[in-house]
Amino acid sequence: MPPPVRIVRPERHSAPVVFASPHSGRAYPAEFVAASRLDPLRLRRSEDGFVDELFAAAPAHGMPLIAATFPRAFCDANREPWELDPGMFEDELPPWVNTMSPRVAAGLGTIARLVGSGEGIYKRRLRFAEAEARVRACWHPFHAALREAIAATLDEHGGCVLVDCHSMPSNAIAPRMSADIVLGDGHGLTCSPRLMRAVEEMLVDQGFSVRRNDPYAGGYITRNYGRPRERVHALQLEICRSLYMDEARMERLGSFEAVRLRLTSMVRDLASVAPSLVEA
Repeated sequence: MPPPVRIVRPERHSAPVVFASPHSGRAYPAEFVAASRLDPLRLRRSEDGFVDELFAAAPAHGMPLIAATFPRAFCDANREPWELDPGMFEDELPPWVNTMSPRVAAGLGTIARLVGSGEGIYKRRLRFAEAEARVRACWHPFHAALREAIAATLDEHGGCVLVDCHSMPSNAIAPRMSADIVLGDGHGLTCSPRLMRAVEEMLVDQGFSVRRNDPYAGGYITRNYGRPRERVHALQLEICRSLYMDEARMERLGSFEAVRLRLTSMVRDLASVAPSLVEA
């Protein structure tokens, strides 16, 4: 297994921006696959497939990229560390575990019960020690790397923009409200209006249709790290999978490179204006 986090640093950290991809990991432990009732392809239904590749140009434009290598179905870095479903475990969970969150109720806690298509993952119940080992081996290193990158950006630039990169199923939005990209800022809580407006305009300039906060307003990463009053602005970006990948086969489409180049143009533009967006 590779290290749980891939950190791609720029030669010179010239822009006050950090890109994160917490759900594009695709290194599946053999014991996890063996314990699942799903075949490897169906296990991948929860992945934000190839999102780390779509934003791979960030370091070339002076911004680090933090990407999980572990899959979301194994451990979800975009949750609190201890959002667990007690029905998944054969032993009693510690009293400090959050068993009541909406994510747990949906089967999508830190250790998920379901994949993105709604199918159950496991043949058997787990023990808490298994969940604890995953959180310590995967969740903690990812967030340690993210905190370090944000802190370094603050020290060097006096402010930080965190772009939390995800993908969404093509059926996530009703056709009458369809969009290529959904931007989430916790309904105005996690980044400045100027940043939201600027990123939206950059994406529209690249030909993408954009919605705000519906149906994705930002998950744990965006809401936990976005502190505009402390000059840390976090913005979640969800791109529709059908633009660039075959959702059933989990394969890149012929359009992948064109979409990547359009997003690279947005990355380049953000690098040039971000210093003014994090000014007090």
